[in-house]
Amino acid sequence: MADTSHLLLPIPHAVALRHGVRLLLWRDDLLYPDLPGNKARKLKYNLLHARAEGHTRLLTFGGAYSNHLAAVAAAGRLYQFATVGLVRGEPHYPLNPTLARCTADGMQLHYLDRNTYRRRAEPAFLAELLRQHGPAYPLPEGGTNVLALRGVAELIGELRQHTDFDAVAVAAGTGGTLAGLALGLAEAAYPARALGVAALKGGGFLQAEVAALLTAASAPPTPCEVHTDYHFGGYAKYSAELVAFIQGFEAQFGVLLDPIYTGKLLFGVLDLIGKGHFASGSTVVAVHTGGLQAWAGWHLAHTQGHA
Repeated sequence: MADTSHLLLPIPHAVALRHGVRLLLWRDDLLYPDLPGNKARKLKYNLLHARAEGHTRLLTFGGAYSNHLAAVAAAGRLYQFATVGLVRGEPHYPLNPTLARCTADGMQLHYLDRNTYRRRAEPAFLAELLRQHGPAYPLPEGGTNVLALRGVAELIGELRQHTDFDAVAVAAGTGGTLAGLALGLAEAAYPARALGVAALKGGGFLQAEVAALLTAASAPPTPCEVHTDYHFGGYAKYSAELVAFIQGFEAQFGVLLDPIYTGKLLFGVLDLIGKGHFASGSTVVAVHTGGLQAWAGWHLAHTQGHA
């Protein structure tokens, strides 16, 4: 196996040092450059299953700046699948950088108004979409299902090759990555807790969502928590405070965070450290899950030189 020690980065932030917490950042965004972050893990076993079932086309859902849509399009190009992306909302031209990248990778884009999009999990509606767009292997929004959990769970073993830890933290959108980490901890009987920082407003539902995913994966019980106070107004919302935090983090540690997921994650983890949520002497690993493609579609990226 390739050496991955360079992916584990110490973050000697003043807040962590003051409270005696060893904070580490796992750079999952660097592991697969063509398919960065948690998306490669969530797609791994889904792609193998799709191939085993004889599928040559993937169909999935996402918003206009979706990391998941971008990842599925890239996976289609890399592994020879045709791809169909069903996008929430009305079309806008020219395409934003995320959707332009999707089409460059061969994805066919179709748009669903928001009311129609809400039906995406209904079996009858999904069957109709599959009839419309040809036989395809359907992937849920965000790529979260039991197979996705299996891919994410492998990260726990990779982390343990490099360090002991008391908690592993990740940004949470659909709860799939958080559930996968919890699954990995449970199956290894490793005494650490999985912690999610909700990236969207009203993220309290994620606790039940993660529990349901773990039940579906037949996971043993494991400590898992969701923190909902760091959404900065909701999914894809941000504030001057968050932007300043991201800028300061990059200046100090040389790591660019994104404004949708990982910026909120590190802000939340450091705030929790400051509030004494982790005992002195603890090791906390935050997972950088990628998402940097989102900067291309944000006007504030231009002010930072990250267009």
